This record gives sequence, structure tokens and C-alpha cells, in this order.
Amino acid sequence: MQIQIWSDVVCPWCYVGKRRFERALEGFVHRDQVRIEHRSFQLDPTRPRGETSSRRTMLMSKYRRSAAEVLEMDRKMEALAAAEGLEYHLTDANLTGNTFDAHQLVQLAATHGLQDAMLERLYRAYFTEERSLFDRESLVTLAGEAGLDTSEARQALEDRRFADAVARDLNEARQLGVTGVPFFVVDGRYAVSGAQPVEVFNQLLTRAWEERAQS
Repeated sequence: MQIQIWSDVVCPWCYVGKRRFERALEGFVHRDQVRIEHRSFQLDPTRPRGETSSRRTMLMSKYRRSAAEVLEMDRKMEALAAAEGLEYHLTDANLTGNTFDAHQLVQLAATHGLQDAMLERLYRAYFTEERSLFDRESLVTLAGEAGLDTSEARQALEDRRFADAVARDLNEARQLGVTGVPFFVVDGRYAVSGAQPVEVFNQLLTRAWEERAQS
């Protein structure tokens, strides 16, 4: 059974959704027959590559919230993440930017069976360690920490080797009508958006497997 998950590496709900889905999968009796594929999505593909700005300033503009309101949003997000065993540090130091290159490395990692490790490393770097996902040297270092060869990672970014793969994922997301992530498609039969509770993922996996067995 194939599960496709569209996400963006700067989306705090995507990391939470990943953990919740993993908890559901741990309790799924057929988990050994499940194949997961992480797909690329950009919350803001219009951002210039290589340029960064304050994440909180972006949130204030996007949601028309005050600095105090965004601070409260961050505090609630940190607490929600902590309940899932994740350590978030959402501060004034956090930057945001274009995630296209980060997604290219996730695509590269997939060719080495390290896609989950790469995605996990990017999430932890951004949300826990407040590291940049927007300059190539930082990304190459993180790729090495995830188990990839740094020379290959650097060359892949320079050559834009996986740009078409990322673009295909983004285009498919548009065709599916995806407007927010995380977005899960299970066996091509069911789709669910958002960091749903574990129980919802449990039901989704069970229903998809039962229908698969009957077809």
C-alpha cells in the first residue's frame, strides 16, 4: 500500500503531522507492507531563491496579526509540538525563505533510500536548532548529517538535478487541488489534509487496506 505525503520543510504542522502519522503506522498490523513517499510542496513558491526574511514578520503580514498575537501563536505551537515529543524553538531569530533547494535534497535522498532521514534532519534543523534551510552550504552540511555524500549533494544543487522532480510534485499537488499541507494520499483511494489526530490516521489506514483487499 502506497502512501504519498506532500509537505513543506518550514511548515510546523507538517512535522507534527509526520509524527502523528508515524504513531498510527506503528500500530497498523500491515505496516510492513506500506511504502511511504514524501512529495514536495511549497507554501510560498514566489519567494526569491536565496533571500530570507523574518518568519514572524511574514506571519504578521499573512494573517494580519500583531506581534503579540504571533508570539502567542508560536507559544501554542511549541506546546502542541511538545505534546508530540517534538522540541520547537520559534523565536525572533527564525528566518523563512524559498524551500526549493531543500526539496531537491529530499528528492536526492530518495534515490539513496534516505528520504525520511533527510526530511527528518531538515525539520529538526529548522524547528529545533534554528538553522537555515535557505543557503546551499547549510543544506549541504545537513545532507551530510542525514547520511548523504556532501559532494554529491552540492553538485546536485549546482546542477539543479532534481529541479524537475520537485516541479512535478508541485504540479501534481496543484492538479489535486492541494492548498495546505501536510496532505496525505493513501493508495490512491483516500486523501486527508492536515495534521489529523492519530485516530483519524488509524481509520484511514484500516479503511484503505480493507478496500484494497476487496478489490
